[in-house]
Amino acid sequence: MSAVFTEALARRFGDNLAVAGVDLDVADGEIYGFLGPNGAGKSTVVRMLCTLLLPSAGRALVAGADVADEPDEVRLRIGAALQATALDDRQTGVEILDLQARLYGLSAAEARQRVAEVRRLVDIGEALERRVGTYSGGMKRRLDLAAALIHNPQILFLDEPTTGLDPVSRAAVWDEVSRLRADLGMTIFLTTQYLEEADALADRVGIIDRGKLVAEGTPEELKRSIASDVIVVELDSDVAGAISALAKVRGIDEIEPHGREVTICTTDGAALLSPVAVALNDAGAKVKNLSLRVPTLDDVFLHLTGAHLHEAEEQ
Repeated sequence: MSAVFTEALARRFGDNLAVAGVDLDVADGEIYGFLGPNGAGKSTVVRMLCTLLLPSAGRALVAGADVADEPDEVRLRIGAALQATALDDRQTGVEILDLQARLYGLSAAEARQRVAEVRRLVDIGEALERRVGTYSGGMKRRLDLAAALIHNPQILFLDEPTTGLDPVSRAAVWDEVSRLRADLGMTIFLTTQYLEEADALADRVGIIDRGKLVAEGTPEELKRSIASDVIVVELDSDVAGAISALAKVRGIDEIEPHGREVTICTTDGAALLSPVAVALNDAGAKVKNLSLRVPTLDDVFLHLTGAHLHEAEEQ
């Protein structure tokens, strides 16, 4: 049985089709990265999967239960740490976790046991005895994660869990997510706008843009779908003339212009770097920068949507 399964899942807000028929099939024990810019539909999909929004069309099954017809069954089987933490600054971490456990029907003894277990899982330590108002942003994220884990869910939804965190806190959350899957075999559905986060954590990645799933696969599969190497040319001159010159160079698989930047996909970038430089020089192109690198998930996003992920964020 799939941990998460959707078929033609859609959500409309008035005239805006925020999610336009998404098909997902996430396996048990998988970390699935859902990648895309703000406004792409990531959080709307998660809110439907967590029963916070009803689908406008299509269907979704989470842990075998239908999100529309069996929402209570879904809620019992999932944990969710969404973008906005709902924590009372006047309570201690222990009090918040104990309340969460009791709301899920755990006895007082069971709640104490689970608090002790999640304390170790998320490495929150003695801070649990302090009031939440004294916590840093990173500590609040950890407490929110602990609250999502208190009832030992089958599936954990993390909606941009590291947004706004400093690099040290972000790395700590990454370690905790990896440990949860390694120690508990938990299915984790992770939405993110950070390319390196999806690359580091996810078994498979789905890329969403304007409400549609535009690509899916392992990070390596997605990067290999572009090419084995990428040459990036930044120009201070006519792009059309440069492209015309590059089109005559043997060994180039694909040329993509993006404003003053041209990306060249090839199977052997090291061998092609010199011929590319010579062709641009002979064409009189004013090259600002010429670099060679392996493909990234941002290259995949650029190839599929025509914009870098950070540029899509600003649109």
